Amino acid sequence: ILDALESPARGGSPGTTTALGRGLGICSTPGCRAVLGEPPGTPERPPALTLGQWQLLTELLRHDPATPELGVVLAPDGSTVALGPLLVGIEAGLRSGGSGRPLPTLDPPADPLLAVTIAEALGTSFLLAQWSYNNATALGPDGCWDDVENPQNYTLRGPPSPVPDPVAIGAMDGVILGARLARGALPVAELLRGYYGTRNGSEAGRPPSSYRRRDFGTLAGQGRLEKEVAAILGVLRTLSPIPEFLRDVRTQEVAAVAHRAAREFSKRYVECPAIVPRCLWGAHPYRGTPALLRPPLGSVFLHHTLEPARPCRTFGTCAHAMRNMQRFHQDTRGWDDIGYSFVVGSDGYLYEGRGWHWVGAHTKGYNTQGFGVGIIGDFTATLPDPDTLALVRDELLPCAVRSGHVRPDFTLHGHRQLGHTDCPGNALFQEIQSWPGFQ
Repeated sequence: ILDALESPARGGSPGTTTALGRGLGICSTPGCRAVLGEPPGTPERPPALTLGQWQLLTELLRHDPATPELGVVLAPDGSTVALGPLLVGIEAGLRSGGSGRPLPTLDPPADPLLAVTIAEALGTSFLLAQWSYNNATALGPDGCWDDVENPQNYTLRGPPSPVPDPVAIGAMDGVILGARLARGALPVAELLRGYYGTRNGSEAGRPPSSYRRRDFGTLAGQGRLEKEVAAILGVLRTLSPIPEFLRDVRTQEVAAVAHRAAREFSKRYVECPAIVPRCLWGAHPYRGTPALLRPPLGSVFLHHTLEPARPCRTFGTCAHAMRNMQRFHQDTRGWDDIGYSFVVGSDGYLYEGRGWHWVGAHTKGYNTQGFGVGIIGDFTATLPDPDTLALVRDELLPCAVRSGHVRPDFTLHGHRQLGHTDCPGNALFQEIQSWPGFQ
């Protein structure tokens, strides 16, 4: 659809898709309209699109705050991305880079890119949650597709906030890609293919989207995000009429909301690595009754999967490996579920096995004492790539401590130290002996 819309031979340009999105309502909030302007009239079907393509695009981009799960797509990297914040970020980037009408100067000063993607949504969400009488949440939940091989319907796994996970992901991607476009325009279809890792040779390495948390944190760390949430709430207070949720809100309350919103968003979406939930990789149900863990636990046990022996570098191959491992553990080994607490792919993502809450079957005799983390591949003679090692050492382990699942004085062990096995392979075992907590 993007290729057709952007084709110069058909009168298209990189801004065609964003203009259609705004005409269909993706920029419907007061702050977004203040930054990008009033939306154009309801658009007609462009001649470059078939009727079926137009119906799909209309369904994806017609914004409805009551059903935020309707405007999302499953990207090739396994992320579920809301198109609204993604496309407004792309438009803000294009316009700040000189393509189209210049962006307005906001008063009080605010960054237009952060305003339209995440800052207004965060401020609104936390203000609404503050005034709610039914314990409404301000962030999340995540959700799942009905069929990972042929996804049709996406369902949130709980009551939606104004910033469910796909909106947060779409906003982060909108910031990153908008900042890229501000440096120079290029076709949006080409930009997205490269970013999400399709048809760009990404099988040889992680797609750029797998670094979104790091890259977003670089562009908009917690201090910057707090400043921009406060700034866009200040802009909204200058509008006439002032939005209902901002009436009678004092300046110090705005500052407190901005601080809380930035801190909670950073804790959930920036400081900890993304974990692909069981329902997204296509897990079968647990057999039997799972036993609860009692965190914080004192140990982490590191494994390699041995089979498959090759690291997986795309969401499709990693999800397939997870299903095969679960089938082997349940049907051949006779276990209730896949044994590991978490599994690490070389695509840049963690995959949920038993997770944080349930006793695993990874390290015989020690399953109640720690979490079992398996890295996909055979690391007898070679190591995982440096980014995969860093994902475990520098992201997962510190996050497990900060979130209270693992004690600060935890010990890290290779599986071979606690049983008769070569796991996690000679090369990997040698590597982890220099990691914090190894004993």
